[in-house]
Amino acid sequence: MTTPPAAARSDPVVRIRLAFVAALVIALPALWIRWTEPNISHGIEALLFGLAIVGAAFILSWAAEVAQLDIAAGLALALLALIAVLPEYAVDFVFAWKGGQAVAASGAACPSGEPGLASPCSLALANMTGANRLLIGIGWSSVVFIAWYRSRRRVEGREPRPISEIRLARTHAVEIAFLGVATLYSLTLPLKHSITLIDAGVLIGLFALYMVRLSRAPAEVPHLVGPARWLGTFADRTRRLIVGAMFLWAGLVIVLCAEPFAHALVSAGRDHGISEFFLVQWLAPLASEAPEFIIAGLFAWRLQSDTALGALVSSKVNQWTLLVGSLPIVFAIASRSFHGLPIEGVQRLELLLTGAQSLFAVALIVNLRMSVREAWWIFALFWGQFIASAAAGDLHEEVLAATSAIYLLIATWLLVQHRAAARQLVRDGIRTPYEELARP
Repeated sequence: MTTPPAAARSDPVVRIRLAFVAALVIALPALWIRWTEPNISHGIEALLFGLAIVGAAFILSWAAEVAQLDIAAGLALALLALIAVLPEYAVDFVFAWKGGQAVAASGAACPSGEPGLASPCSLALANMTGANRLLIGIGWSSVVFIAWYRSRRRVEGREPRPISEIRLARTHAVEIAFLGVATLYSLTLPLKHSITLIDAGVLIGLFALYMVRLSRAPAEVPHLVGPARWLGTFADRTRRLIVGAMFLWAGLVIVLCAEPFAHALVSAGRDHGISEFFLVQWLAPLASEAPEFIIAGLFAWRLQSDTALGALVSSKVNQWTLLVGSLPIVFAIASRSFHGLPIEGVQRLELLLTGAQSLFAVALIVNLRMSVREAWWIFALFWGQFIASAAAGDLHEEVLAATSAIYLLIATWLLVQHRAAARQLVRDGIRTPYEELARP
């Protein structure tokens, strides 16, 4: 198979090699802790295990990009969809598994084990809702801001061409349509006492249909950047061996570090009087999704804004279908029962807010555009709720409910305003052949 163009050699190869080596060796301190169990603080443990997961996530993302050179289009899409959020899955599965084990051991709904502490079931949902809200609140908005800023500067001799919005290709109607369907279904979850195996079947079924739909897309030459581009210049046999080794190394690191990272993060919160719920909901997803944000940001910096935003929309589909649907399965296996993952207390409102934010985001891009002003809406509402919840104290639940209502009202208004575009998007996303979607 032919390798990418020689233009890859124009990259600063020394810095690329250093980044590649750094992503590999950053896991070594965490693996040393994992095997020797030295007497160090939980905070240091959480930091080192978190850095190992970040490094493994970069290795995975680079390997997945390069693998597109050798794998059939449909299989490559499925592989990429799973790999992109694998570190997030690993951390979330740890909490779901612990919740299932606690239920199996005690027979209670999902005991925390110690008075006043969050249960593993609540932490599993907290990690999932935090990851999903960060992806939109920071990820989607940031790529628009970066593209807007970059477009106002001279690039490689080109005069500045300021943009006011990002326009998505018509082919991205597929991701948005499936995200819309998954979001509408997710709004039923806060009405239940648990995320059941039936919910898992529906959401994973949606993911499977999404992958079948994507598999019909015509094959494209992947656009590789950074270390992936450098690796793509290797001879076929060498490249495939290296990519296989990267998958094995990253998978080993994630398997060995996910559980101790989750444990150390919760323990560090207890040691320092920081809410374990806060750390699991916000800090853990930032660690596991940092590579995804950085790669999307690099695409936006290169003014490949359609690719940047499209990748994050696709990741949101994966998380809102496969991740959410997998949690009750992990819980059921660990609990040795057919019970669903319990939805406890404030988690009901957290789920409602996450679904409402998703509907709001879908309503904004139903016309395949996102303006800088709309990105500010996403960014401001995310941080407004975040800060208000932190400052509200006993009124935390009221803030979640009020913000959810704001998201839902604005989303409904936008969908009514853009109802013609919404109908077109559903047709394009579900039925229109890719050959027609790809036409100018």
